[in-house]
Amino acid sequence: MHLDHQRQSSKRSTSPLSIRARTPQRSLGIPRMLGTVCLLLSFAFAAPACDEAESDRSPFAMPATVPAPEDNQPTEARIELGRKLFFDPLLSGTNSLSCATCHNPGLAWTDGLPTAVGMDMAILDRNTPTIVNTAFASSQFWDGRAKTLEEQALGPLTSPNEMAENLATAIGELKAIPGYVELFEEAYPGEGIKAETIARALANFQRTIIATTAPFDRWLAGDSSAMSESAVRGFEVFKGKGACEKCHSGFNFSDGSFHNIGIKQSAESLEDLGRYVIVPLPRMRGAFKTPTLRDVALTAPYMRDGSYATLMEVVEHYDRGGDDKTNLSPDIEALNLSDQEKQDLVEFMRSLTGEQKEVPVPLLPR
Repeated sequence: MHLDHQRQSSKRSTSPLSIRARTPQRSLGIPRMLGTVCLLLSFAFAAPACDEAESDRSPFAMPATVPAPEDNQPTEARIELGRKLFFDPLLSGTNSLSCATCHNPGLAWTDGLPTAVGMDMAILDRNTPTIVNTAFASSQFWDGRAKTLEEQALGPLTSPNEMAENLATAIGELKAIPGYVELFEEAYPGEGIKAETIARALANFQRTIIATTAPFDRWLAGDSSAMSESAVRGFEVFKGKGACEKCHSGFNFSDGSFHNIGIKQSAESLEDLGRYVIVPLPRMRGAFKTPTLRDVALTAPYMRDGSYATLMEVVEHYDRGGDDKTNLSPDIEALNLSDQEKQDLVEFMRSLTGEQKEVPVPLLPR
């Protein structure tokens, strides 16, 4: 579970990719066919063109494996246990909210709201981020306060404004259900039902929520018809004049870092300090993690406060160099894009959305 709706104070299908121990990732190369062409052309003067194409495309290719820690390697039993826990409202204080309440698979694993709604219909501070590809993230939550999926899993459960669960109560309720006792024993033999095994099971399920093949991926693999001409032009704007790649880099279209992008604070809301609460450096004031652009056409509204309803609004924000210039990241500056370039950029971002498949709700032990 990856809710991220309040400050720390005070969208898909199960991936066929394999999951492996967490080791440094290397991007996949371009398709074998293109590699063969490059080899043939290496005997001619045109070889540098293929080298350029490979270096340009390969950083954006999805990896073949999904990282997982050595002490929580995936098994079918662990993933299935995590799936049931993810959809089970038993993990909330009133037994009325589940992880899937906010991370709805029918809404690209978001909730479609500007900011999340928590316990007792409380309107929370931040937008619900998608959990697609969180397996690849170097930190979790908008402010990066958790390093791993295991570490972040229990935060929303125990937050009084989110799921408001008492872990001891939840553990007692799970232990009273024979079906869950069997599932935990199968997944984590001899370890029992405890906070750690709950978190590890939820993390295992989340690592199966991986972006599916998008038009961009097919185009990257050599299918020139997979993207429109507008989207292809948009990719060039993305890498060049738009300077989007400075932050939205790599196959996940995120550098995993934190930036103040000049979102205007509403008059009625308190300042959200973002990463500054975790790392109190001046440049981190108002900085938030770069979100993935995978499935971005389905995850509106956008920004950490849900202030933009459309991708064009997002592009317009960056084109004018942000709104609140206080502590603005040096990477944010006016772009002066033409109307055509803006539209092309939007079309490219739409090409990052893969086929969405129905996710059945599991039967829950009772």
